[in-house]
Amino acid sequence: MAATSRKTTIAKSAIKSIAAKTPKTLKTSPFAKPKASLKAKLISSKIAYKGKVFNVYTDTVIEPGGRKNTRDVIHHNGSVVILAIDESTNPNDPDVILERQYRHAAGQFLIELPAGRIEPEEAPLAAAKREMIEETGYRAKRWTLLTKYFASPGFLGEWMQIYLARDIREGIAKPEPDEHIEIQRLPLSEAMKLVATGQIHDGKTIIGLSLYDAARRAGRI
Repeated sequence: MAATSRKTTIAKSAIKSIAAKTPKTLKTSPFAKPKASLKAKLISSKIAYKGKVFNVYTDTVIEPGGRKNTRDVIHHNGSVVILAIDESTNPNDPDVILERQYRHAAGQFLIELPAGRIEPEEAPLAAAKREMIEETGYRAKRWTLLTKYFASPGFLGEWMQIYLARDIREGIAKPEPDEHIEIQRLPLSEAMKLVATGQIHDGKTIIGLSLYDAARRAGRI
C-alpha cells in the first residue's frame, strides 16, 4: 500500500510539473471583437463625387499605428441579390433563375443572379421582391436571407444581401429602360458546372449558388 501511495504521489507531481510548463490555451477567439485602439480614427470626410448610384468621399484618417492617411471611399445604399429556386419539376435538382446581360464595366456578357440596389428608406426584403419582379417577372411565396457580405471592403461600403426565393410563379417583367436582360432557367447541377468550369465570373452569383448548393448537400435546406 505504501509503495502504491508513493507512486500515486509521484505521478501527481509529474502531471503538475507538465501542466506548469504547458502554455495555456487562449480563451479568446482569434476573431474576437477588436479593441477600439485598433480602428482608424476619422479626422475629416469630404464628398469628391456625387452620382446617381453612389457617392465618393475622400476621408482623412489616423491609422492605428499613428500614421495619417487619405482614403477614397465609395458610399452605396446597399444591394439585394435574389436566388430564385423552382423545385416543382425536380426537387432533387431544382431550376435556378439566372440572367444574361452585357456589363459595360466588365466589357462582356455575364451570367448573374437577379440583383439591384436598395432605394433610400426601402427595406432590403421589399427591395428583393421589387427587383425580382422588375427584372424577371417572377414572384415568390417564401423568402429567406441566405447571407450578407461586403462586396469589396477595401474601398466600397456596400452590403450585399442574398435572399433565397422559393415557391415561385411566373409573371411579366418590368425592366428599366437601360436594362436588356435575357432570362435563363438552369438546373442547379448545370449552374454549378458553370461555376466549377469558370464560366460564371460574377461574384454574387458564385457566392449565392455555392452557399445554396452546400446547404442542400448538408441537409440544412
